[in-house]
Order: sequence, then C-alpha cells, then structure tokens
Amino acid sequence: MRKQITEYTSPLDALVALTKQLYGYEIKYQTDSADFFVQYQQGETDDDEERFDWASNYRHYLALRQELEINLRNVVQ
Repeated sequence: MRKQITEYTSPLDALVALTKQLYGYEIKYQTDSADFFVQYQQGETDDDEERFDWASNYRHYLALRQELEINLRNVVQ
C-alpha cells in the first residue's frame, strides 16, 4: 500500500488533521488513543500496519501539541 504525504500550512492545521485521524481509530477500536498508545508501547496490542500508523500518528500528535503549547507560552510571556 502506498502512503500519501500531506503537507500542512501550519502546525495547528496538522494537529486538527491528526486529531480527526485519531478519532477515527478510537471509534473503530472503541479505545482512547492515549490508552491504546500505552498498551502499544507495552507490547499488548497487535503490531499490524494500522496500529503502527495509529501509534505513529499519536506520537506526531503529542509532538505537535507540545510545540504549540510552548509557542503559546512564549506569546503570553
């Protein structure tokens, strides 16, 4: 399967898109992304391509959220 690469104009746009993707996984598997990620890291889930993508998207989501939080703190100060 060929992966599609999407470029976003801002970290906020990317965060919104990732949030939508994560929500799709959460609905499909009836599991919160944070809970899934803990289980994934502990080797308690299947390691198929879809779950790998879910974990990768969640890592990216966390990194973007942290980046935006830092930027917001700098603006407020």
